[in-house]
Amino acid sequence: MNYLAHIYLSGTDSEVQIGNFIGDFVKGSQLNAYPENIRRGIVLHRKIDSFTDSHPVVRETIALLRPTFGRYSGILVDMYFDYFLANNFSDYLRQKSLDKFAFHFYFVALVNYRYLPERVKGFIFHFIFTNRLSKYSKLAGLKDSLEIMANHKVPAIHPEETITFLIQNRDELEKLFHQFFPDLVVYVQKELI
Repeated sequence: MNYLAHIYLSGTDSEVQIGNFIGDFVKGSQLNAYPENIRRGIVLHRKIDSFTDSHPVVRETIALLRPTFGRYSGILVDMYFDYFLANNFSDYLRQKSLDKFAFHFYFVALVNYRYLPERVKGFIFHFIFTNRLSKYSKLAGLKDSLEIMANHKVPAIHPEETITFLIQNRDELEKLFHQFFPDLVVYVQKELI
């Protein structure tokens, strides 16, 4: 899963949200440098990734993308699933719009800035000022995120081709998302107890 899903799945504790958000940037024993609830979020991030990677629907979705995108299929499934979560956000979080949810998290990120790893500090202001979380709900916003990824992290990703594939396979991909995401929500709810 990508940023939006990880934050959404963290529940209402802001430190757990921060931990889940930074989970990819905290390796091994670095975990011990964080306050308890941020550690819980980092561990939750790892559990979400493990559950997601082993889920049969996610594997099926990756197999659908693999002939076109090869080893980057898993990354793109994460991006597509954040897009579908953003488009169906009110189905999963009825008390808050995607914009309110996003702006609340941006505030949380700024309040907890001191806990962000250096790599996250390097992009967090751009992330906030460009309203990345809300932008996932539009194809243009998803394409922007893919272009950022292609320019700074994975040059082999081709945003145009990725968006075209999503448009051409939207119904099937969205169906797969809806088959998978409720299972992930149930799993995480048990982990948060």
